[in-house]
Amino acid sequence: MKIKNSILFILLLLMVISCDKRSIFDQYKSVGNAWHKDSIVTFELPKLDPKKSFNMYVNVRDNDNYPFNNLFLIVSLEQPNHQIKVDTLEYQMTNPDGTLLGNGFSDIKENKLFYKNKVNFTQKGIYKIHIKQANRQTGKIDGVSLLLGISDVGFRIESTE
Repeated sequence: MKIKNSILFILLLLMVISCDKRSIFDQYKSVGNAWHKDSIVTFELPKLDPKKSFNMYVNVRDNDNYPFNNLFLIVSLEQPNHQIKVDTLEYQMTNPDGTLLGNGFSDIKENKLFYKNKVNFTQKGIYKIHIKQANRQTGKIDGVSLLLGISDVGFRIESTE
């Protein structure tokens, strides 16, 4: 019994020590069992210091049902003046042998995917992030209607200091 308590104490201590001091915003939203091509995941960002710069990431939780090697996303940054900056992004999601990249001990993996580096939020008002999947099968024009294997989509902002 003492060994179990000691192990539990060590695990809790490691969790407390490893708290992330750079994280400013980190939120996930579920997309269910499959991510529909018309489903847009939106995050309203907190007010951020205009004098500081931030790194931004898209977070994805996926599992063994994910059928592709790569993930294509359309990420839009909506500024308070309603100007929208759109990026089409591609991320590698598997190793060459087909095993999923990412962190996790089970069949669910978490991926922290780089989006933008050293961004300043100088306008007053609300910024929003919109994320949409844009996967296509080889040789097909239409996008994949239901993307299996993605359960949650997140967005993360970290301080550069």
